[in-house]
Amino acid sequence: MGKIAGANGIAAAEDAPSSRTGAVAMPRRPKPSVAPMLSALVVARDEAERLPACLASLAFADEIVVTLDRCRDQSAAVARRAGARLVAGAWDLEGPRRNAGIAACRGAWILEIDADERVTPALAAEIRAAIATAEDGYFLIPLANHIGGRHVRFGWGAYNGPAAKACLFKAGRKSWGAGRVHPKIALTGPRKHLREPLLHYIYRDYTDMITRLNRYTELAARDALDRDQVPHLRDAFRRIFSRAWKSYVARRGYREGVDGIALALASALYPMLVYLKWAELRAATVSRQQHH
Repeated sequence: MGKIAGANGIAAAEDAPSSRTGAVAMPRRPKPSVAPMLSALVVARDEAERLPACLASLAFADEIVVTLDRCRDQSAAVARRAGARLVAGAWDLEGPRRNAGIAACRGAWILEIDADERVTPALAAEIRAAIATAEDGYFLIPLANHIGGRHVRFGWGAYNGPAAKACLFKAGRKSWGAGRVHPKIALTGPRKHLREPLLHYIYRDYTDMITRLNRYTELAARDALDRDQVPHLRDAFRRIFSRAWKSYVARRGYREGVDGIALALASALYPMLVYLKWAELRAATVSRQQHH
């Protein structure tokens, strides 16, 4: 062979050695790899106070998508100033609004976090390195849970402070089920783990903890009523003690002082509050049906 004409009309050297000179051609340089596009997704409702720090920590992503659910504060303005693309609407259930945000993301990989979470520079670098080589699946990211700015390591339960969550995933590999609170998540593909934690500022203070406990148990009671699930008083009463022991002793909440006591109490009361609110909602529903 001779030479191959390049796109610009200038001859380019072929790969095989020249039969006339016997010279060996230099090996082709590998083409520089193109980093996969990363979308950062935040789903929020009235989080204007927490959004600025959250969105600032996501500046390393290729795009930021913010899904706003019936916001009455300045969340939209905060998101626009951060250069985010907005998806605004009204959803009664947690799962559908999160799925709407996921569907709006354009990236090959999606990082889904909440307004009370922050990505550290070390985690951002690990995320970039992970998706550069991973072909599919999802990553579990450990959480560093906080109360009032304090890093609280022990005493958490799955309902309020999970140890890790699958918030980095290839597009199409994660979907949320129906439900107002803690809907089920469907994940497909290989599971991997990251080491750097995601900062999770769950509660501003104990008042915020009680407020969230009240809201979550209300939503859980409504979910149980909609699904015709019947909570049992005996189980709710028994779990007051089993959940308190699990949080304070088994999960070593005692090492966190007053924070550990607060977490144990909140965990213990959760099932009983769900039962009491479910019973109240059911009685109101029966009363309305009788009057109609």
